[in-house]
Amino acid sequence: MSPFKNLIAATAILLMLSARTSGDSTSPPPHQARIAELLARMSLQEKIGQLNMRGGGQPMDVNPGMRDQNLNELLGEIRSGAVGSLLGANGADYINKLQRCAVEESPHKIPLLVGNDVIHGFRTIFPIPLGEAATFQPELIERAATVAAREARAAGTNWTFAPMIDVCRDARWGRIAETAGEDHYLGALMAAARVRGFQGDRVDAPDRVLACGKHYVAYGAPEGGRDYNTVDVSMQTLHEVHLATFHTAVRAGVASMMTSFNEINGVPASGNEYVMRTVLRGDWAFGGFVVSDYNAIPEMILHGYAADRADAAAKALRAGVDIDMCGFAYRDELAGLVASGRVSEKLIDESVNRVLRAKASLGLFESPYSDSSLEKRTLLAAEHRALARDIARRSMVLLKNNKELLPLPKSIKRLALIGPLIDSRRDPLGTWACYGEDQNVVTVRAGLAAALPQTEILTARGCDVRGESPFGVDEAVVAANAAEAVVLVLGESEDMSGEGHSRASIELPAPQLALAKSLFDTGKPCVVVLLTGRPLAIPTLAESAGAILCAWHPGTECGHAIADVLLGDFNPAGRLPATFPRATGQIPIHYNHKNTGRPPTADRYTSKYIDVAWTPQYSFGFGLSYTTFAYSDLRVEPATVDADGSIRISVNVANTGRRDGEEVVQVYFRDPIASRTRPVRQLCAFERVAIAVGQSKCVEFSISADLFAFYNWDMKRVVEPGEIELYVGGNPADGLKTSVQVIDAIAR
Repeated sequence: MSPFKNLIAATAILLMLSARTSGDSTSPPPHQARIAELLARMSLQEKIGQLNMRGGGQPMDVNPGMRDQNLNELLGEIRSGAVGSLLGANGADYINKLQRCAVEESPHKIPLLVGNDVIHGFRTIFPIPLGEAATFQPELIERAATVAAREARAAGTNWTFAPMIDVCRDARWGRIAETAGEDHYLGALMAAARVRGFQGDRVDAPDRVLACGKHYVAYGAPEGGRDYNTVDVSMQTLHEVHLATFHTAVRAGVASMMTSFNEINGVPASGNEYVMRTVLRGDWAFGGFVVSDYNAIPEMILHGYAADRADAAAKALRAGVDIDMCGFAYRDELAGLVASGRVSEKLIDESVNRVLRAKASLGLFESPYSDSSLEKRTLLAAEHRALARDIARRSMVLLKNNKELLPLPKSIKRLALIGPLIDSRRDPLGTWACYGEDQNVVTVRAGLAAALPQTEILTARGCDVRGESPFGVDEAVVAANAAEAVVLVLGESEDMSGEGHSRASIELPAPQLALAKSLFDTGKPCVVVLLTGRPLAIPTLAESAGAILCAWHPGTECGHAIADVLLGDFNPAGRLPATFPRATGQIPIHYNHKNTGRPPTADRYTSKYIDVAWTPQYSFGFGLSYTTFAYSDLRVEPATVDADGSIRISVNVANTGRRDGEEVVQVYFRDPIASRTRPVRQLCAFERVAIAVGQSKCVEFSISADLFAFYNWDMKRVVEPGEIELYVGGNPADGLKTSVQVIDAIAR
């Protein structure tokens, strides 16, 4: 069995990861004696300072005098011990200046945590996390996180606000771009991979950073897909879907957690003692620290949960929030709360202890400074760009390829390259590419021009990404008519998805759709490339385009990676981590839905629509290749299994096409009869395998019966006896079927 198969077998979402975790409480944490001695010497105000995060950047849109004044104010606060961590500071020299003030001039010489949003790369930008998840290769995403950590640490950052672990089944929500999509099993594996990549075996190594699992919890399930909105989920769904991914991150050793903006069943996350004290600290024995999201503690007032800033600070601290991110409620209110007896200083000590332990784990007390000479040598290194290019092309999902239009022949004489994104440098970086730089991005035009030096490439924008109407359709039609084939680049600008960018409609903007229809009417072979931060509703493209390649927002190496796939230098094998609906009105839509008492049929009184098919346009797990694969000889051993046992699955996969390629072999299960209704499919294993033309491989998986568990009516996690159906294939809808019998039950 390969290491990756062992990884899948070992990563049963709740129980099967190794015990290398921040919550391991069997022995006292390192440096504890030193921290206890330091804590005993600190005043109450100095302790509160360690729980206060403030902005640390220098805005470039103010005059130099104002920047100097802002910096002097910041240094004054650091010098007094009023700041324990910074948000947004960047650059080794600048951060070293701030650290020097902390460790040489503050009362107890305590270094700073410097946190930044290193979400999918630092200077070298990888595909958005949703795109990274489409690779179905967690071990590759671990390497991407390792590169991101190396670049960030070289520039002075020692803490990243990633991975984002939220599960999202509503593509209207802008932050789906930052997630691993709709499936909690895939999301759990991606989360664990990113934690390992950021933190490594020793987080005090000079090329590692503290990871932060966010947003705890259920932020990805807002009503109406509207960012920051109310979340109302059953306790079973909360545990089985949303908490499950975070538990995996804890077992992988994540150093910190960030609370979410939303409420959970009536209680805002930043004041929710159940999810933080009972589950995170209690059930999971999490030993790391918790930070609020930006200003989330005072926002509990607007939620209607806290009376004022003092009440918000008290409720957050009691719930278990250790650091107040730029809300300043702790800074302003905690001393008074202690004086009035509403908050115990012991509770503050517990939080400060966790923050100091994190700083000690990074080695900041011994080595607080970054080597500024590393910064230029590390950022955007050639090997980093090479990995970014490889992951970008592995993330791309071929959605349609009518009459084998792709790959395009390199002998093509005239190619029309059309669309509002063909020359964009910023948009391919996607959301939260904070330290990526536009000038480093390879555009789609540049990538194709480099790969086709003998081809005449005729270009036209055709329209804006948004806007009211197309302005250059006639020019685009002329270019198409003069070419042998058309590559049409459509989709979203980087600011059409991400935080605060929810959309009521995920259809293509009207100008883009009008442009596409005009080009389809020319009759020329048309390949659509989608640059997007979310699934889109694209029924017109699905019907009329010759081929569709979903490239997501692919990052720095955008143009090279797209050219590699379009021209056949790389055979695509990405799979959708989130479902593409036929229309926005189908949302929420996800593969692991439940049956109703009236499943969709031709009969009128069944669960469907009258104006659009109830099925998705393209389901989770779907993706095509330039070759074809056939499955045979599915075997499961043993035929019966104890609830605490495991099974072995093997299947033969043959490459029956004309090109070497990769297949993502996927294993799903269904519990057809249970004490609580279960989804029609649930992912429980996968592996991406390379198979040469005419060859076949026996792909094997070891699957714990614990993956079949769910929470019953009494909120006990159970594996029930009975038949479990198993499906193995290239997506949830197809493949071979077998079953296994669970012969006893377990309740935890």
